[in-house]
Amino acid sequence: MVNDNNPEVDAELLLRRVIEIVTNAKPMPLSTTVRVEKDEMLELLEDALERLPDELRQARWMLKERTEFLAKVQREADEILEAARERSERMVQRTEIVRAAQHLSQKTVEQAREDASRLRHEAEDYCDQKLASFEVVLERTLKTVQAGRDKLRVTPLPTQEQGHLGFGVDTGDLGAAVGADEAFFDQDEP
Repeated sequence: MVNDNNPEVDAELLLRRVIEIVTNAKPMPLSTTVRVEKDEMLELLEDALERLPDELRQARWMLKERTEFLAKVQREADEILEAARERSERMVQRTEIVRAAQHLSQKTVEQAREDASRLRHEAEDYCDQKLASFEVVLERTLKTVQAGRDKLRVTPLPTQEQGHLGFGVDTGDLGAAVGADEAFFDQDEP
């Protein structure tokens, strides 16, 4: 009879011992039934049953720890995934903000170019108008100058009998010697 009251022996070892005893049991003469010691078997099975609840508690505790560990790992994985999702969303938003900013800057640059072109054309038109009016004034002035020069060519110089334009000549005599029409020209006349 085997009596294993050693607390370090677990239920599995005791059950394996029962299996060994049954396997090695001698058959009864003229029968297939084997003969085993009832007391020894009962004692082993009772010891196994006594130890079984402790082992079951340990197994349950280990399963609980495993479940808690897996839950903790799952929570951490979920947190990591959520953080990654949030970060990717922020990156996408930043990318969209950058795209929107680039689009806005392109529109602003295009608008500035259009405004610059419009202002350049307006400035050119203004300058052209001013130059045209200046050209008209210059043409009138040129015609007036030309008319004055033409009149000067036609007007004869005063002779000695009429007096000369020197010192001592009375300006009143100038008008009498040279006709008032001929001495001065009107710039407004063509």
